[in-house]
Amino acid sequence: MVSLEPIVIDGHTFLAINVQLPKTNLVMVTNDKGYIMCGALDVALLNERLKDRRIIAGRAVGVKTIEQLLEAPLESVTVEAEEYGIYTGMKGKDALLKLV
Repeated sequence: MVSLEPIVIDGHTFLAINVQLPKTNLVMVTNDKGYIMCGALDVALLNERLKDRRIIAGRAVGVKTIEQLLEAPLESVTVEAEEYGIYTGMKGKDALLKLV
């Protein structure tokens, strides 16, 4: 099952996506510039093999819900995300606010 729902953080709207798979959930929050996602995100792949795409993304591990993703510290971020002031250890919701 896939669920999509708008969420508002400090007056800014993002899209929350939850994909329920056997034995796991994929959770992510995005806008038109970038996204944060659960531990399934391969930041190294984005930084190395897909670097020409300049993807703005961050990864939080150990999260199972959108709420946890917003509150969790990011475990890794892409090089492009760093250029927006997003860094490892930053809360997910604070990283999203850098994208507005």
